[in-house]
Amino acid sequence: MVVETFTGSLIYSHIAPAIVGFLGILFICIGIMDRKQNYTIIGVIMFFAAGLLPFLILPAIIGS
Repeated sequence: MVVETFTGSLIYSHIAPAIVGFLGILFICIGIMDRKQNYTIIGVIMFFAAGLLPFLILPAIIGS
């Protein structure tokens, strides 16, 4: 039980935000360079989600 909680919290606190944030920055760059506003907006949303989602998901996993 403790190992599963630790693994789940590690994924959602360190691994997933880094991946989503990196993809968000790529979408922002692609959107700006190709002048595609949809990609830029998706990139900004992904970047902010990478910063905010751990605070929403981790309390449910940890149970506090």
